[in-house]
Amino acid sequence: MGLQTGAGSTIAISVAAPASQDGAGYAALTYTEGGNCEKIGPIGATFAKVDFQPLKGAKQKLKGSADYGSLQPSFALDEDDAGQTLFKTAADDETNKLFAIRVTYQSGAKRYFQGRVFGWPETNDGADSVMMATPTVEICTKVVRAPAS
Repeated sequence: MGLQTGAGSTIAISVAAPASQDGAGYAALTYTEGGNCEKIGPIGATFAKVDFQPLKGAKQKLKGSADYGSLQPSFALDEDDAGQTLFKTAADDETNKLFAIRVTYQSGAKRYFQGRVFGWPETNDGADSVMMATPTVEICTKVVRAPAS
């Protein structure tokens, strides 16, 4: 598939941990999709830049520690949605448990990772807006990229 839009993309969560940190390990899990998702956010690691300037020679630039990133998906609040309920449960979890997350793109390609959900803030912006929930999902493992099947 060539270019694609975000239309049709989904985000889902599982309470189980994968048996292995690869596509097969994540694909074996059961996920619950969070419904009414408006946006998901950027997925992928960034690295700290480490500079070293020797007295003689060019500045050296190295990759430092990885930050696997975070997502702030936006959900139109639906208290009857099982996926949203599971994201909210993950947000309320005080044990620092990692939850498996699956993002599926329009093409069918998938991105898998484990993360922690930090909060479930709900927003009411007035009479002419939809009530929204915008959790922060901190990505704690490398993102596993699985092509469309």
